[in-house]
Amino acid sequence: MATPTRIGLAGLAVMGQNLALNIAEKGFPISVYNRTTSKVDETVERAKNEGNLPLYGFHDPESFVLSIQKPRVIIILVKAGAPVDQTIKTLSSYMEKGDCIIDGGNEWYENTERREKEMAELGLRYLGMGVSGGEEGARNGPSLMPGGSFEAYKYIEDILLKVAAQVPDSGPCVTYIGKGGSGNFVKMVHNGIEYGDMQLIAEAYDVLKSVGKLSNDELHQAFSEWNNGELQSFLIEITADIFGIKDDKADGHLVDKVLDKTGMKGTGKWTVQQAAELSIAAPTIASSLDSRFLSGLKDERVQAAKVFKSCGVSDILVEQSVDKKQLIDDVRKALYASKICSYAQGMNLIRAKSAEKGWDLKLGELARIWKGGCIIRAIFLDRIKQAYDRNADLANLLVDEEFAKEVVERQSAWRRVVCLAITSGISTPGMSSSLAYFDSYRRERLPANLVQAQRDYFGAHTYERTDMPGAFHTEWFKIAKQSKI
Repeated sequence: MATPTRIGLAGLAVMGQNLALNIAEKGFPISVYNRTTSKVDETVERAKNEGNLPLYGFHDPESFVLSIQKPRVIIILVKAGAPVDQTIKTLSSYMEKGDCIIDGGNEWYENTERREKEMAELGLRYLGMGVSGGEEGARNGPSLMPGGSFEAYKYIEDILLKVAAQVPDSGPCVTYIGKGGSGNFVKMVHNGIEYGDMQLIAEAYDVLKSVGKLSNDELHQAFSEWNNGELQSFLIEITADIFGIKDDKADGHLVDKVLDKTGMKGTGKWTVQQAAELSIAAPTIASSLDSRFLSGLKDERVQAAKVFKSCGVSDILVEQSVDKKQLIDDVRKALYASKICSYAQGMNLIRAKSAEKGWDLKLGELARIWKGGCIIRAIFLDRIKQAYDRNADLANLLVDEEFAKEVVERQSAWRRVVCLAITSGISTPGMSSSLAYFDSYRRERLPANLVQAQRDYFGAHTYERTDMPGAFHTEWFKIAKQSKI
């Protein structure tokens, strides 16, 4: 290889390999490196087999870095945390002023901000770039969320615009997100919304299967039909597929043999922690995280089921005869309304962080770049973008006139599904907390006056009044005591 390549990529697990091949396929010669050299050879072999793509492998970091044209740009895709620092240390010792490092992993945004400062001291530019779409997206077009050095972004914008998922009418699924760790933060919230989406879909499945007694074939049919309407999305599409897949090791469908225990990498937990730090209500996302925690207690749940069975409580509390067609329609509406709440919470969290950090993030633009490539891609994001186009300062998606109308049209179905689940003893934490979020948000007056009165009673925290300005404190205890005498 005589001429230098345009870009480098270090870290060749599945995501790294696929992104490197995607870049090469778009016509950008790329150098690749991995500490385990067999991964390098494997990627080079794939590049040959997938169309003699311009991809060049290196077994040592120095020749890898030196093979890239200046100013050099290197994407790293390694495990978040210490491995990223280690990789940066290894590569940066061969890099020169003006070169750029892009971290494409799911990194905590403050780590990215720390590294950006450290790199700036060495004269290097730095981007933290969220990459969504899983291995398939990385290979054929992910949603990309780069934040950090704007100069670095401009230098590789031509590559990112071609490599990102392409959506007719709205363009490539990439945009410069903003300064500092904003790209990582936005990807983190994207993952939190994804947690909420997946939990809501699982609850829809549970109600249809456990209460409605739908077979896997009927579930496959229902979800396939949903994917032709307002719920059209990647997650609904793959869920329909899952219900159609037979077990290759035994009789029946594979989904029934999968252990009911969900794993997680941590971005959902970070999202909920950030929501708490910023005092943003995110109950749908939080309940999806709680549901994953509870799913992990498989052995305890097996024991608990035995305890309650012996007390006369079975899996389903009340067997109810339901009209399947009506139930499918109700669950579809409940799922859609709950989903609006989940996205509203995620968007409010992004807006609050943007205000705190001065990032000036454009919420409509985020909805646009999530329309393709990423896990939460859905037809519904178009509507979210339009809502923010109508009003960039929208307080909450629920009060956008279009969404408000849709929620109101669906609320009776939503309430029927939650009530049916409760009386049947089926937990729907996502749908229930979404409904509670909606019911709290739309009420002019909440019982918070009583909570504040209690705080003033035991802790003299004072309270405000509805009829006059100022802070007030009442000797509740003394007055109550006198009235008891």
